[in-house]
Amino acid sequence: MTLLEMFEAKLRKDPKTIVFPEGNDPRILEAASRLLAANFLFPILIGNEAEIYAAAEEAGYNIRGAKIIEPRTYERFDEMVAEFVRLRAHKNMTEEKARVILLHPNYFGCMLVKMGEADSMLSGATYAAGDTLLPAMQILKKEGEPKTVSSCYVLDRANATGESTRIVMADCAVNLDPTADELAEICGDVIQCAKAFGIEPKTAFLSYSTNGSGKGESVDKMHAAAAKAKELYPNELIEGEMQMDAAVSPNVAKLKFPGSKVAGYANTFLFPDVQSGNIGYKIAAHMGNFSVYGPILLGLDKNVNGLSRGCNGQEVYIMAVITAAGVN
Repeated sequence: MTLLEMFEAKLRKDPKTIVFPEGNDPRILEAASRLLAANFLFPILIGNEAEIYAAAEEAGYNIRGAKIIEPRTYERFDEMVAEFVRLRAHKNMTEEKARVILLHPNYFGCMLVKMGEADSMLSGATYAAGDTLLPAMQILKKEGEPKTVSSCYVLDRANATGESTRIVMADCAVNLDPTADELAEICGDVIQCAKAFGIEPKTAFLSYSTNGSGKGESVDKMHAAAAKAKELYPNELIEGEMQMDAAVSPNVAKLKFPGSKVAGYANTFLFPDVQSGNIGYKIAAHMGNFSVYGPILLGLDKNVNGLSRGCNGQEVYIMAVITAAGVN
C-alpha cells in the first residue's frame, strides 16, 4: 500500500473536512474537485463564492457541493473575533485589530479549525511558508504547557519491486537553532509522525561527530539532546550524536558506533539547526530520487500544513489527504 492509499483508507473510515484559504487557485480547485468525487474529505474554500465558481468553470473543475465561506459575510464572525481576542489577550489584542487580522484567509482558516468548523487546513500555494506557520502557531498551538512547534519532511522512494524506503527528517523549516531540550521534545513528535507514516523509527541525532569523536558546542548540544530524548522516550530506539555515514551505513557504524541499535539503520533524523536540516532533506530528495511530503507541522493542537508555491494539483491533493488524516 502506498502512502497515499494508506491515508485515503484511513479517511474512508473516518471522513474529515479541510480548509483551503486559497479558494480560487486552479491547483486548489483541481484538488477540491477530486476530493468531492472521492467523498471522504470535504473541502471548505475561503473566498468570494462567485469568483471561486468562475475560476473553477474557467479551469474546468466541478466543485459543486464544496462549502465556500467569505470572511466578510461569515455568520459567526463576531464569535470568531471574540475568541481570537481571548487567545491573543497576552499580546493586547483589541477587537478592532482582530477584525482586520481575521479577514486574512490564513488567520480566518485557522480560526475555522479552532472553532470546530473544520478538522484541518492546508495553505501555501500562493503564500510564503511563514504566512501559514504564524497564524497556526498563534491560534492552534497547544494550550497549557509550553510546546515547541516544529516540522518534518517525510521522504518516500519505491524500488523496482514496489518496496518503499521511507525516512523522516526534522526540523527543516521552523526552529532556526533549537536547544537540546527543544530537540529532545521535538524528537517525540517526530517519532509519532514517523509511526503515522508506517515507519518503525530508529532515530539519529546528527552531527559532524560520532559518539564523541569531535568537539564543539554543536556536538555537545546534539549529544545532550539525544541523552534527554532517551530519558523522555525510553521505549524508543534513539542514538546520538552521530555523523550521517554512521547513521545509514552498517559498515561505517561498526567502526564508528559499535553496539548501537540505531547506527547503520537510522530512518528518522534530527538535525542541529534548520539550515543543516533544510540542506539535508533537499540533497536527499533531489539526489536520492525521493518523493517529498511536507513540511508537516508538529506540536499543534490540530493538523495544519503548508504547500510549496511550485506545487501542482496532484501534490495539493496528496498533501490534503495527509494533512486531514493527521499526525497531531
